[in-house]
Amino acid sequence: VLDIEQGRVTTSVGVNEEDSEDTINTFSLSPDNEKIISNHRSGLLKLWNWRDGSLVKQWKSIHKGPVSQLAFSKDGVLLASGGTDSSIRIWDLQHQACTHNLRGAQGVISVVQFYSNMVFAAGDDAVIRAWNYSTGRQQLALSGHFSKVTALVFHEDTNQLLSCGRDRVIILWDLPSGTTVRTLPVFEGLEGLVLLPPKFRLPGFKKKVKGGIHVAAAGERGVVRIWEVTEGLEVFTQSNSLVSKATEEGGLAIVQLLFNVERCSLAIISADHNIIIHQLATFVCEKQLVGFSDEVLDLALLGTGGCYLAVATNSTDIKLYNMKDMGCQLLRGHTDLVLTLAAAPSNPSLLLSGAKDNSVRLWLMDPESHAAKCVGVGSRHTLSVGSVALSQLSASFFLSVSQDLCLKLWKIPKKLNSDEVQILNVDVTEIAHDKDINSVSVSPNDKLIATGSQDKTAKLWSVEGLTLLGVLRGHRRGVWCVRFSPVDQVVLSSSADCTIKLWAVSDLTCVKTFEGHDSSVLRAEFISQGMQLITAGADGLLKLWNIKTSECMTTLDDHDGRIWALAVSRDESLLISGGSDSNLVLWRDVTEKRREEAEEARQKLILEEQELANLVKSDQLLSALKLALTLDRPLQVLRIIQEVLKQGQEGLQDTVRQLESDQKAALLKNATVWNCNSKNCHPAQLVISILLDDLSSGDLKIQAFSNMLEGTLPYTERHFKRLTQLLQDLHLLQFTAACMQPQLQGGGSVLK
Repeated sequence: VLDIEQGRVTTSVGVNEEDSEDTINTFSLSPDNEKIISNHRSGLLKLWNWRDGSLVKQWKSIHKGPVSQLAFSKDGVLLASGGTDSSIRIWDLQHQACTHNLRGAQGVISVVQFYSNMVFAAGDDAVIRAWNYSTGRQQLALSGHFSKVTALVFHEDTNQLLSCGRDRVIILWDLPSGTTVRTLPVFEGLEGLVLLPPKFRLPGFKKKVKGGIHVAAAGERGVVRIWEVTEGLEVFTQSNSLVSKATEEGGLAIVQLLFNVERCSLAIISADHNIIIHQLATFVCEKQLVGFSDEVLDLALLGTGGCYLAVATNSTDIKLYNMKDMGCQLLRGHTDLVLTLAAAPSNPSLLLSGAKDNSVRLWLMDPESHAAKCVGVGSRHTLSVGSVALSQLSASFFLSVSQDLCLKLWKIPKKLNSDEVQILNVDVTEIAHDKDINSVSVSPNDKLIATGSQDKTAKLWSVEGLTLLGVLRGHRRGVWCVRFSPVDQVVLSSSADCTIKLWAVSDLTCVKTFEGHDSSVLRAEFISQGMQLITAGADGLLKLWNIKTSECMTTLDDHDGRIWALAVSRDESLLISGGSDSNLVLWRDVTEKRREEAEEARQKLILEEQELANLVKSDQLLSALKLALTLDRPLQVLRIIQEVLKQGQEGLQDTVRQLESDQKAALLKNATVWNCNSKNCHPAQLVISILLDDLSSGDLKIQAFSNMLEGTLPYTERHFKRLTQLLQDLHLLQFTAACMQPQLQGGGSVLK
């Protein structure tokens, strides 16, 4: 369940189910907007309360195969389920009982709807049939379509039905007579059809559109068109569609249309898993919600303060997210998958992209509307563009590398107009490597260029004329990423040989080698003003390195597959990673926060220890005991107990009785520690004895008490044996002394 305003998931239904493989085939929302019914791969129908995600009821669908369509009756009492077994079943939701099994349709049921006292459905035979759901008898059979029927809309005022399908027509039916009123050719396969209000506004119309029957339809062309059906007129065609046309005839572009009467807006669901919401009066895009991103191939932060995130996925479109509410724009222009992105530090409104269509595109974001438009196109590569980089100091040039083994330097026009797409020209071209080039980077002073290739080498070039300055050899496998240090004359390279190397620019020697990854190191970035490295591996791990000590400081594990992309904000407070698991993970630098928390904890500890010393000195032993238990100070607790024992065992018993349950549990834990030492066994045994009385009476309950008791018993037995032996020795000594007493007395009389 998505909140449209925030663009975030508020509730997920079914996430806590035990069987995660029990995928959902279809679902339907009840008329009162409170319940959801879903059909699953296991054949179960499940009734949910979506607000809290709780499962209300579940039962078997009885269909001989998956259920393809579900529909509620207007009062929410009945449910119709259409399956791949050509049957439509009517369910009484109160008792989960199937009241009727409607037969007559052929093939997979493509659409099911309740209207009046009938249920309408259509199958692969393209005939729309209607049954009386009370008697189960078929009352209508409307033949007119020649391909799959995809949507049914009822016009209650005239008692008419509108239907559309992949046979490229909209048909208006008169239900009482069961005849065709009008067949409207639309010249595209349709997937979505919605009825519009009696009065509404459209772009380019001064007055409200009214009269007749108006519908919005969409399909394989990827645009919404509005028709007046009774006259057969096309009233409006969308000109700002963000959905690409189907790549082949009969393919999918728009798969569903939804209309919100209260907001007067249209929601377009595309085959690329995107939901695009347009205001009907202006057809301005209000919101774009991205459903499934597929693999994240590259990331770039742009806008003031890096408040926008550009994402390249397995798509021809670039997704531009607003970091505040995750609202999304789709940047269309490339004709094949976008592989790489780059942003300019000197111009936060500029974005560069490269794709499999052998082209590079330059995008400019409007500082006020934050809408990005393509302002430049360059098509000089002969194969896929694998990496691009913008100049650092001034956005005056950029570089691109490709599978055609070429490194190209392009000049950026001084004036960029968002209303005009300029043709970008190459300034210099150089055949750079012997195999595919994976990465290109520009130095902070815009004078040097680094490239990394599958030929196991990285190379340094001069920006002036693309002159080769040197070759960095040392990796045993292909180089995936190269980066310049922001503070030192050092180049970083990461490789499929699981290592990261730092190279001195001055003499082209390897300064350091970082080893720790167990798989290919796909991306690496300098952070903390060039003092640390963050690296991403094909095993889904991120590692943070200290350059000075060459040690791995921490390993971050939040991805389930290869991490292809890393983006670091300009202030280095935010790191974003993306990979083959389709997830974007945001990481924040919490070093300063943790330092402050540690300092705060240290100050608090000093104050509490001072307070404890003051309590002991003022002879407030109960308060001191409670504080010592809270601070987990076993030795201090022992000393306090020994002070209490000076007042007698009854004083100890009264003191222990006044403790809370968690404090008693901590005291018992401390007593088991003291019990290990024979010097402290006396207070330990007294405390254990008092607490065992509480346990036996039920006043105290301690988790894992049996484990604690197991550690106490051996020492207690040892103390018992030692005291028993001591008593025996003492009795023997007393006996010996008693035997010697008469002799001493007798000897004394003789002496007299």
